[in-house]
Amino acid sequence: MEIDCLVGDRAYEIKWKDATTDGDHIIKEQKRIQIIKEAGYIPIRLMFFEPNRRQAIKIQRNLRKLYENVGGEYYSGEEAWEYLKYQTGIDLKKLLENME
Repeated sequence: MEIDCLVGDRAYEIKWKDATTDGDHIIKEQKRIQIIKEAGYIPIRLMFFEPNRRQAIKIQRNLRKLYENVGGEYYSGEEAWEYLKYQTGIDLKKLLENME
């Protein structure tokens, strides 16, 4: 089981972006999400940059549904940045934008 960050019963998968390429990706994700759920954790995906290719957008839409169907959470783009800020009080996006 792959978990980037475990906080209590919340199992986070953290991505800057996702280079999804095929339907096999969905099958692997579905299996991973189900294993996490069966282990008693809430699967949560944070992906900070959304894809712009039509196929990748479709795959991400399906992944969102997979997370929601098992009671998980899925945040991408601005909502991922806002979720992180809300949970931690740290505006990581602003910090990164102000780096020199």
